Amino acid sequence: MIWIAMCASILSNGCQAIRVDQDLKVATGLISHTLCSETFVSGLDPERVYAEDIRPRPGIGLINWAVTYTVDRDNRDVTATVAGGFESRAVFREGLGCLLVHGGEAKGSATPPPERQYNPLLPEIAGPGVVDPQDEGLRVALDRAFAEPARPPYRWTKAIVVVRDGRVVAERYAPGYGVYTPLLGYSVTKSAINALLGILSRQDRLSMGNPATVARWQNPDDPRRVITFDELERMISGLALDETASPASPVARMLYLETDMAGFAESAALEAAPGMTWNYSSGNTVILSRIIRDAVGGGQDEVIRFAQRELFGPLGMRDVTP
Repeated sequence: MIWIAMCASILSNGCQAIRVDQDLKVATGLISHTLCSETFVSGLDPERVYAEDIRPRPGIGLINWAVTYTVDRDNRDVTATVAGGFESRAVFREGLGCLLVHGGEAKGSATPPPERQYNPLLPEIAGPGVVDPQDEGLRVALDRAFAEPARPPYRWTKAIVVVRDGRVVAERYAPGYGVYTPLLGYSVTKSAINALLGILSRQDRLSMGNPATVARWQNPDDPRRVITFDELERMISGLALDETASPASPVARMLYLETDMAGFAESAALEAAPGMTWNYSSGNTVILSRIIRDAVGGGQDEVIRFAQRELFGPLGMRDVTP
């Protein structure tokens, strides 16, 4: 266990204790998982991914000189270290994406992904080729967007798709990317989670205004028992789950160090009364994700079948990897 006390300046009022070993483990977790996803799901070159999507991130620049990573294409996994230590490994599972492996976990699921179902409710929004803009203003806007330099922590534009009245009217992709390149969803995934909640609500399987069904909050003396589904969804739960760029933040620990991410988020204490303070945190969404899983059967196959049948299929989304 490595601790370092850091003072911001001579005039600082105190020092902050930082777990360097934890921070570096978070860094290798981020590196291995990102490289695994973009290599084995997106089909991109890992060296380019590191240069464009990882190296510019705040903090990574301080350790670039010591970072090493190995992409094992036979076993479809990625291992990352800093100065030969703090190792993290992410493994790819067909149809299920990449998973960080902690401790003695199995290498991956041997269960094949369930059969995908596609019953789109609406016509296709575009053909198989890239749609060039017919409007000169759109063309100029795309030119400008792809001419912008990379500005850490923001990576340069990878893809832009413009839809009007249910049809793609313009799209453009960076070199190496195209219509069929799966891209990491990051927090856009929250929209999918919210849509699945809406579907469960429509089916009368939950009510957004009711307290969330989190087992560990059900003690009558637990103030968290009144947190509703709606408050979790709107990021006003009051839970102490800060999400910042710091690897020491609770959400960074949740994402890259914890085997049970939802369990970690559910264990957070209240720092504000539910419904009173907005605090953006992926911890809220991870709790809701577990609730959805339990509501539709409790297993990964049940979740994927439900999402494909009720959401991705009707939307005509054929290439979704959760």
